[in-house]
Amino acid sequence: MKNYVFVLLIIGVATLVGCKSVHKITDKDNSSAVNNRKKAQRKVQFIDGIEITPGSVVKSKHKPATTKTKAEEIAELREIPTSSKIDIEKVKQLQLKYAIILDTYIENISNISLFNKIDEWWGVNYCMGGTTKDCVDCSGFTGNMMRDVYRINLPRTASEQYTASDRVDREHLKEGDLIFFKTKRGYINHVGIYLHNNKFVHASTSNGVMISDLDEHYWQGKYAGGGRVVN
Repeated sequence: MKNYVFVLLIIGVATLVGCKSVHKITDKDNSSAVNNRKKAQRKVQFIDGIEITPGSVVKSKHKPATTKTKAEEIAELREIPTSSKIDIEKVKQLQLKYAIILDTYIENISNISLFNKIDEWWGVNYCMGGTTKDCVDCSGFTGNMMRDVYRINLPRTASEQYTASDRVDREHLKEGDLIFFKTKRGYINHVGIYLHNNKFVHASTSNGVMISDLDEHYWQGKYAGGGRVVN
């Protein structure tokens, strides 16, 4: 009987010790899980003021490198001096106007400086030897345009400008190239600036500064070649 009671006591002690051990193991596992959750919820700080929280979008606290206005960005893309104030609506109207005149895509009217300068000179009367907006001749006009738009200084007369430029075949003409004509006596005596789609701007004797087409009957028989001047 005593032996039976002793055996029961040993079994009871062993059971209590086993439960406590299991409880300690469980406590340790729960503590580890809680710590992991806490770590996951903490912010992780990186250098340069950039931080991230798990599950969130990364955002930089840095200010943009530049503070350009929309007008200044457009001006830079289109090579307009950013020092001048730009009316974006005026630029759009200018592009639309000359896209219609040249019968070309509006994307081709990208050199706003060139077309703005043409707009300034549009309709100026022709006079032999003229170089101003009071009146101008063909080479006086091309000289002003190439200087103001492309920073290229040309000789004074059409024949001298022809000599100073490199020959360009008609099919390879590009915006800004010079085009020359022999309107009388078989020598170079007229010059204009090529634009797009066979169109060119020039100071004509009849209508002053205007845009004409190389395919017009009058100009077809007088075309003498294209010229390109590299500064």
